[in-house]
Amino acid sequence: MSVTFDRPPLWRRLRPYFSGFDGPLLAGLLWLVAIGCIVLFSALQDAHVPFGDHVRNLAIGFLVLFAVAQVPPQRLMQAAVPVYTLGVTLLVATAMFGLVRKGARRWLDLGVTVVQPSEIMKIAVPLMLAWYFQKREGQIRVKDFFIATGLLLLPVALIAKQPDLGTALLVLSTGAFVIFFAGLSWRVIALLAALAAAGAPLMWHFMHDYQRQRLMMLFDPQSDPLGKGFNIIQSMIAIGSGGVFGQGYLHGTQAHLNFVPESHTDFVFSVLAEEWGLAGNLVLLVAYAFFILRGLMIAAGAPTLFSRLLAASISLIFFLYAFVNMGMVSGILPVVGVPLPFISYGGTALTTLMLGTGILLSIAKSKRLVQS
Repeated sequence: MSVTFDRPPLWRRLRPYFSGFDGPLLAGLLWLVAIGCIVLFSALQDAHVPFGDHVRNLAIGFLVLFAVAQVPPQRLMQAAVPVYTLGVTLLVATAMFGLVRKGARRWLDLGVTVVQPSEIMKIAVPLMLAWYFQKREGQIRVKDFFIATGLLLLPVALIAKQPDLGTALLVLSTGAFVIFFAGLSWRVIALLAALAAAGAPLMWHFMHDYQRQRLMMLFDPQSDPLGKGFNIIQSMIAIGSGGVFGQGYLHGTQAHLNFVPESHTDFVFSVLAEEWGLAGNLVLLVAYAFFILRGLMIAAGAPTLFSRLLAASISLIFFLYAFVNMGMVSGILPVVGVPLPFISYGGTALTTLMLGTGILLSIAKSKRLVQS
């Protein structure tokens, strides 16, 4: 007599992998991804880049998100030191053997593929610092903040030397968020801010020419309207011409007549502003606010110090990306090549952001398991 077992349907077998996901965070993510698809479909019309490439990048990004969301925070904590060590090793290798493109040594040829190790550090640095403070929980001293600062400044210095000041500042900020949430005194923060302000004139002498030019264009783009100031001027014209409700979908003149360079990557916000106007901008801002605040709520309810520090840092990374991108496109910040999260075209940045979102989902899932 043979015994047969009914195999459960596929959806029931897959259900445990999706159970526990944070619904509001996923809703915010899908909201932003939908806006990105709508805007990029228009922006890619004149960029000679198939929209299908963005769909492929999204598919890869969601696979990364899903895979990382299955990893419990305890495993992420175990991976912190190896990932940080690997990232720093790749940065050193890049400084010695990296490929030079447009005067910068930022890429490393591994034979199978070419990687940009600085992207790894956007996640590796907060992972490492959160791990360090978790190990010191309950006995954090002033010296621990100095050690954490050293762990932060090592990759930042290697990235800045490439040179890639924009990414270096982003990595610096991600680590600074962790150090701040670990309990850094406001007095120390005020002292560091004063030292940074006092040292700003000195930093001018260590900056590369193109970095100085970007700062000069911030204050006076009209001094070189057809050269270094062209991007900012055209972007501000596109944003201003959108008015309240925009010129209409697929009808943005600045973007579709190729006045705005990099309209599908760094300056994609100007396409949205021109075609959808202030109303479209507000929808995007509300979507970011919803997503980021949900991330901070996950951080506030996380069960361990490691999870709280990591989730809070990652949530503020999304804020930093959006703030810097919109600021530089609007002409209130220098152009540093920061993508607009989930909106700008680009596989590497999108994958990194999806990875960060996957970590937030993992932390939210672990909180539900603890409560149950």
